Amino acid sequence: MKKGIIVVSFGTTHEETRRLCIESIEKRIAKEFSRFDVRRAFTSKMVINKLKSRDNLLVDTLEEALTKMKEEGFNEVYIQSLHVTPGKEYGDIVETVRQFQDQFHKLALGRPLLTKVEDYKATVAGLKKQLPQQKQGKAVLLMGHGTYHPANACYSCLQSIINDEGLNAYVGTVEDYPELQDILPKLKKANIKEAVLMPFMLVAGDHAKNDLAGDEDSWKTVLEDDGFKVEVYMHGLGENIEIQDIYIQHLKDAMAEQ
Repeated sequence: MKKGIIVVSFGTTHEETRRLCIESIEKRIAKEFSRFDVRRAFTSKMVINKLKSRDNLLVDTLEEALTKMKEEGFNEVYIQSLHVTPGKEYGDIVETVRQFQDQFHKLALGRPLLTKVEDYKATVAGLKKQLPQQKQGKAVLLMGHGTYHPANACYSCLQSIINDEGLNAYVGTVEDYPELQDILPKLKKANIKEAVLMPFMLVAGDHAKNDLAGDEDSWKTVLEDDGFKVEVYMHGLGENIEIQDIYIQHLKDAMAEQ
């Protein structure tokens, strides 16, 4: 029986963060599940097309990866999503898996980072490993992507767990609530003078380099213009070993449920 794993993420066109945040997880999964053929898929066709035209790097969509495995005679396939929330992108993955469900003896999908309560607690525990030492007047700002999908509520749930842990950290998003402007009054009320900016995304790609830490209209420049002292932690979640552990556990859970 041929067994395979597909590690699927949004993808990135930035080579270094792809190596550190996506390939590192793929390699850990390949080591952990050595009897499985581990493959990659991206959900962003924009990223796939750019990598093909710019770097001659070919990456499959999930549908293409599943089709190839079917043609090659795989019987048992597990898919692990590296998405952060169960939003639209993850919903598309679920639908693709549903379409292929009857084409394999076993086909299962591992949940994204933030799904169950224990996922949030494990994620915050993992974040503690990269947060600076707590200091009065200093806070961490975590930038998530944000979405108009109901899954945007995941960020508020994450903030609640952070608050429960007594951490001086604030979660914001690029594309929905809460934005930086929603966080600023809270920083001033708490008499925060220093801010450490961290991407709460799998990779430190375009959003991290431009919206978080860019030279124009970024969180960094807005905060500095408002008198804050700012540091930037330019590392994606995929570099954090404990976050990697969560994804691997989700894959194990998917296998156990079959």
